[in-house]
Amino acid sequence: MILNARLPLVGFFAMIGTGLASRWANGYVYSSVEAKQLLDALSGSALYLGSAIATSSATTLALMLTLVGLVKRLDQEFDTDLYQRVALVSRLSAVNLIGAVVLLMLLAMPVGEFDNLPPSWFATLYNILYGMMVFLCALIVAIVLLLAITIETLIAKITPSEDV
Repeated sequence: MILNARLPLVGFFAMIGTGLASRWANGYVYSSVEAKQLLDALSGSALYLGSAIATSSATTLALMLTLVGLVKRLDQEFDTDLYQRVALVSRLSAVNLIGAVVLLMLLAMPVGEFDNLPPSWFATLYNILYGMMVFLCALIVAIVLLLAITIETLIAKITPSEDV
């Protein structure tokens, strides 16, 4: 059974909804002191998450290149849809990798040293970082689901039986 092609979009928007619900549950930042504390709490986990997303996106890009070579050597005719899916996975992985690098760069800022900035700046930075994390997580979920569909399609095409 080949997975539904809309599943990556459903996964993406489900993660966006989860992130928005989580942000709502956290409440909104009212003072710079609270914003600084939230930034400190967010930065530790965001560093690990950003690094993991960058690593997985770079690995996915390399594997897509390998997959194209494998499909080429199989001497089978594959439809354009399979190649378009591989290209889409590659593009989304590249966007995710770039987003993860930008997230890591923003997290490298010494936020604790910015005492002369207006209080709203910290709340804005928190919202930007949190939004980036939610977007990158949603995008990686969509990529994984799109990969699952692509792999299942590939297996169905090269398997001699109809039992896939």
